[in-house]
Amino acid sequence: MTQRTNSLPVRAVVIVPTYNEIENLPPLVEQLLGLRASLGVIVVDDNSPDGTGQLADQLAAKHPEVEVIHRPGKLGLGTAYRAGFARALERGAPLVLTMDADFSHHPRYIPAMLGRAADCHLVIGSRYIGGGGAVGCTLPRIALSRGANLFAKVLLGLRASDCTAGFRCYQRVVLQTIGPDTVLSEGYSFLIEMLYRVQQAGFQTGEVPILFANRQHGASKISRREVARAVATVLRLWSGRSPQRRER
Repeated sequence: MTQRTNSLPVRAVVIVPTYNEIENLPPLVEQLLGLRASLGVIVVDDNSPDGTGQLADQLAAKHPEVEVIHRPGKLGLGTAYRAGFARALERGAPLVLTMDADFSHHPRYIPAMLGRAADCHLVIGSRYIGGGGAVGCTLPRIALSRGANLFAKVLLGLRASDCTAGFRCYQRVVLQTIGPDTVLSEGYSFLIEMLYRVQQAGFQTGEVPILFANRQHGASKISRREVARAVATVLRLWSGRSPQRRER
């Protein structure tokens, strides 16, 4: 793993995992920095064959708010988040956001998320509360998302409406307390386990409505293997709960 480092003081750091996002990354970075919210951006690139990593270096050379973590291959979303969290904590960021690079999570929602983070330890950009929704998604994709959320909520007793959302804002204390390096899950199931650990630790979770937009460029990273991992993660966490908690 190599790292191109910039280190301006920031209000919040946005972690953006990338794999073949060369069309999406430049406008995303431009819009993030255009929010004037004192954001830093950490791009975690998994050696994208399309040159996303090299483009990220060019953006970092142009913008001191941007830095890049280069990894040797496609190592999974969970490990990308862990690498980004570690660097964000090193930078002393009070708030740490995660989002996809493909504009399914739009930067325009970040100010509302930052505002809600004043009284919530974790803020989720949610499709499933009033004012939220999804656009451009196929019925099978919607059914998969809804089913995954219901499965996780019922078995684990999760109180958030959107349990699988990757658009999140964590207070620094949450990451310091939980220790993302101790989260066992990889891939998208990492999101479910993080939310479960946040709730188990007694932190306050809030949600901000967003419209999730299906990607316009590039290919989806969700595979059958990722779905199987998510099911296995929920069952693992469920089996570790006390009988009293399972009955609630």
